[in-house]
Amino acid sequence: MKKYEYFEATADIGFNAYGKNLNEAFENASVAMFNIITDTEDVEPKSKITFEITSEDEVSLLYDYLEELLFHHEIDFMLFSEFHVEIDADLHLKATIAGEEIDWDKHERKTEIKAITFHKMEVKKTDNVKLRAIVDL
Repeated sequence: MKKYEYFEATADIGFNAYGKNLNEAFENASVAMFNIITDTEDVEPKSKITFEITSEDEVSLLYDYLEELLFHHEIDFMLFSEFHVEIDADLHLKATIAGEEIDWDKHERKTEIKAITFHKMEVKKTDNVKLRAIVDL
């Protein structure tokens, strides 16, 4: 099963992320998002950040989670490459993300993400999980 794929959206970029379960799909969405910014394979997991979120539904949880990732990227000046997500039945998410400080001499600068959008965001569960998100560039 592929982890994620991109699709075109007017002035934005979208991605579908896949997983055997919600946790894995959220982790793959994280990689998809950060690969828009840089090549995550070049980002060393030197520092870890842990955070928790609770939301009212799965789509809101996805939005809130991606927003939190973007917040840590911008406020902590970090790029991330490793993501561990645990979501319980009450839609409480615990995440540990790992990466390193931004060094544009070391890391490839791809595209800046300005915001996460709710537009066409979805969470579909069948035998596997498919997430859809669009980010504003």
